[in-house]
Amino acid sequence: MPEVTVNSNSPPLEHLFSYAALLHAPEVIGPVPEGIRVNFYVKSGTIRGSRLSGALVPVGGDWLTIRRDGMVTLDVRITLRTDDDAHIYMTYPGLGDLGTDGYEGFLRGELPATLALRTTPTFRTAAPQYAWLHRLLCISTGEVDFGRSEVHYDVFAVR
Repeated sequence: MPEVTVNSNSPPLEHLFSYAALLHAPEVIGPVPEGIRVNFYVKSGTIRGSRLSGALVPVGGDWLTIRRDGMVTLDVRITLRTDDDAHIYMTYPGLGDLGTDGYEGFLRGELPATLALRTTPTFRTAAPQYAWLHRLLCISTGEVDFGRSEVHYDVFAVR
């Protein structure tokens, strides 16, 4: 078999924007076959970047599941409204790790103060000036502050 070599160079990343969102109190559906369902809806938010700035439209949310192994799976769908009044649909799956006791801890009402999140956002828009977003593969790093009901993300394009 041929030997596989790994390129030691990290892929170049371009920071697209950062955003912060204020969330409504969580809607806890509770334990279902897949895990614990919890929904977080966007109250408001801001977007700041060199090529994209604006606000979050208060219509989206995160339909997340806390799995029995303590992993949190994200299913986020939100609308961005840019400063020049274009609408961009952003959706992403992602992961957070509450630890091996995270499922049971959530049922006991025990959550960490913050939780690191990793996602892969994609974008859709009819605005020609933002069509370049359709051509990107993106990753983001974020953190949710449960006590403040806030989430912050930095979004990067892999170049």
